Amino acid sequence: MKIINHRKIYLSIAGILVVASLVVVIVLGFNQGVDFRGGTLWQFEIPEKIPTTTQLEDFFRAKIIIEGDIKVSHDQANNNFFARMPVITESDHQTFTLILKDQYPSFSELSFQSIGPSIGERLKRNAIWAVILSLIGVSIYIAFAFRKTSKPISSWKYGVVTMTTLFHDIVIPAALLALLGRFSIVEIDSNFIVAILVIMGFSVHDTIVVFDRARENLSLDRGKTEFGEVINSSINQTIARSINTSVTLIFVLIALYFVGPINLKYFILVLIVGVSAGVYSSIFVASPLLVVWHNWQFKRENR
Repeated sequence: MKIINHRKIYLSIAGILVVASLVVVIVLGFNQGVDFRGGTLWQFEIPEKIPTTTQLEDFFRAKIIIEGDIKVSHDQANNNFFARMPVITESDHQTFTLILKDQYPSFSELSFQSIGPSIGERLKRNAIWAVILSLIGVSIYIAFAFRKTSKPISSWKYGVVTMTTLFHDIVIPAALLALLGRFSIVEIDSNFIVAILVIMGFSVHDTIVVFDRARENLSLDRGKTEFGEVINSSINQTIARSINTSVTLIFVLIALYFVGPINLKYFILVLIVGVSAGVYSSIFVASPLLVVWHNWQFKRENR
């Protein structure tokens, strides 16, 4: 495959996706979950005379006086309910539990999580720093790992290209969640940050496989062949492995998306989109970017 020969097309597609994703994230923003904006997430089950989510929401509003919005979702596979509401105290929690048990005798609490706004803000700030530091850390590691590869392109450029492709891989699923949050009740929480970090791990693995093969081929070639041809050969030698590994993972994630628990549904969706973006970037973005950078540098030095 002559991937490098068509690099302008592949890089243009990636550029359009990144720009469009950034616009979506900036314009729409995120529907923040309990972890980040504060609030209460209450998981419970009512195995007998199961009410609808609308009935439960109406009951909460009529019998339990809470200032703010209340949303209830139902995991039909496990027959669990998830109620999202503003922050409530432990004493109110106990009172509301008695009210629910009185209305629904089979009521059983599975989990209760209440986070104040200040704690949520701190968690959000820490999550942002976790992603930023991970991007920088991975780039520094790649630059260090390729420190003995200085010809014909410096090792630190491998790190910069890796960080660029990782940004491509995480901004696309982020835009998807921004869209879903605008038109449904999808919220981002700490699970979203975990998914982003997992995506980065899989994506950088595929990118390193291609870069490492390129490093070996450049070392053996010793400048006899054009840089772009060596990179293209390296891609072709590793493309089957990258695609097979990632597609196998995607199949597993798709199965989990349909049969897994509802509270992990969008976590898995983010992984599917991010891993798919990572397959594209590791093959059609990372190495072509190296070639573009090398060619630009070569023309600049030989003017």
